[in-house]
Amino acid sequence: MNPVRRQAGVSGSVFGALAVALGAFAAHALKDTLDAHSLALWRTAVEYQFVHALALIGVALASKDPPSLAGRFAGSAFLVGVVLFSGSLYALALGGPRALGLLAPIGGAALIAGWIALARLFLVRNE
Repeated sequence: MNPVRRQAGVSGSVFGALAVALGAFAAHALKDTLDAHSLALWRTAVEYQFVHALALIGVALASKDPPSLAGRFAGSAFLVGVVLFSGSLYALALGGPRALGLLAPIGGAALIAGWIALARLFLVRNE
């Protein structure tokens, strides 16, 4: 299996499992601990993490041998984007320093770049 398929497939699967676990954690353990704003941040983080877990699975399925630059970039961008975007929101929801909020737009930009690279991957794949 090519390394892009493996990394994207494993990362997407792990992110998906974590999204389900973190969503359940909020619904049961944090619902009485977090205020409405913090709970909304947590839910947004889970939602974006789960959607981009599926995007990583898409990268894995669309990648071919040899791995293309678009596939490598898309997988890496989604991975970094989820960590920075969702990670910063989780931290903020739990009372982390407000400065962590500066990571969310960087993560968001990485997620957007990942989608653009995924589109390119589909174009390259069909050439």
